[in-house]
Amino acid sequence: MLNKAMIIGRLGRDPELRYAQSGSPVTTLNVATDESYTDREGNKVERTEWHRVVVFQRQAESCANFLSKGSLVYVEGSLQTRKWQDQSGQDKYTTEIKAQRVRFLDRKGDSPRGGFEDDHAGQAQGASARPQGARPGGNQQPDAAPEDMGPAFPSETANMDEVPF
Repeated sequence: MLNKAMIIGRLGRDPELRYAQSGSPVTTLNVATDESYTDREGNKVERTEWHRVVVFQRQAESCANFLSKGSLVYVEGSLQTRKWQDQSGQDKYTTEIKAQRVRFLDRKGDSPRGGFEDDHAGQAQGASARPQGARPGGNQQPDAAPEDMGPAFPSETANMDEVPF
């Protein structure tokens, strides 16, 4: 079975860092993705979808330290639904993305906090962060430039309404 979510979007507000009772860091991100299309009447329709993302451990601290409102991120993880009770005792449900990987897509200097990449989920907690573009194993070939990945949102590209899929 497969439970995988992958999104690219911008933060709608600054990350919220808190600590679990165990002392483990947890950061919550609110990420917006959007799509635009032309309806049958020829009107351009834009729709924004908001995603709640939860990041744990060392990666949570990196997100809190290097991201801010408006930052462009790639998030990979799984969908998780939690049940909780509000103040009146009513059962509520929250569906969120439990991040396994968060990659900061802003170029260095574009983001208010610098553009550091954090794509080392699953590494030991004591592992050091790699500089932007560095790869594990000593291969220092830079990643593809952010410009090569296309726009952050489909609405940032002209004629995206004509794409056949």
